[in-house]
Amino acid sequence: MAENQPHNRDELISVLDWYRAAGVDTPVGEEPVDRFAQQQAAMAGERAQAPAPQPRPPAIEASLSADPSEARALAAGAQTLDELRQILHGYDGCGLKFRATQLVFADGNPEAEIMLIGEAPGADEDRIGRPFVGRSGQLLDRMLAAIGLDRTKVYIANTVPWRPPGNRNPSPEEMALCLPFLNRQVELVAPKVIVSLGGPATKTVFGTDVGILKMRGKWGDVTLGGHKAMGLATLHPAYLLRTPSAKQQAWRDLLSLQARVEEMGIEVGGGGG
Repeated sequence: MAENQPHNRDELISVLDWYRAAGVDTPVGEEPVDRFAQQQAAMAGERAQAPAPQPRPPAIEASLSADPSEARALAAGAQTLDELRQILHGYDGCGLKFRATQLVFADGNPEAEIMLIGEAPGADEDRIGRPFVGRSGQLLDRMLAAIGLDRTKVYIANTVPWRPPGNRNPSPEEMALCLPFLNRQVELVAPKVIVSLGGPATKTVFGTDVGILKMRGKWGDVTLGGHKAMGLATLHPAYLLRTPSAKQQAWRDLLSLQARVEEMGIEVGGGGG
């Protein structure tokens, strides 16, 4: 194959998809910049010869200094889930918004008494706009069906509503900016049971630094915002796809959820309202 052979349209699209999956989704210039050379020039007193830094877009610049108190005030003003969704659409405080395709707010039945909370949207969720629609979402559906549940009988959300670039974990700052909206979402749904899926969600729901492998299967009282519920930690479906041997542990957690739902008299026989 000759070097420097021009790529066709499909090949170029494949390259761009690969860059996006890796989190490279913001062009900053047409030529590479040698940051080491810049640093050496600065140390040698040659700052005038170093290329000027690329300015950040104003919205992203503002998000870097965002105050969680603004998010708390905005979230508190939402009287319905639809209002909360619209507030999030207009909120520019979290930088994740500017690298995501769209808001991923929730899925399922807002009147359900069981709420599932995951970590963050992935590529499929970012594209479609609903949580848990990729391979891990398909596994979650099968897990729920195994104990007589489906998306008409649960409500599903994430700790952050925008996809982090490259599917990285949300930073503590990003989590803090999005937490008031999750808290208000929980208050408005008012579930009796909250199931956290995976480590980051469990740390948020239970307010703990204990790892998910030690927390999974354990029940406890949890409070998000002003709402109290029974909480259960379990493994994230994405982890189960990577570690099939852990499915037995997740199955025990599901049976525990099924037993607790029956014990609490939660009605799961009908469809969503």
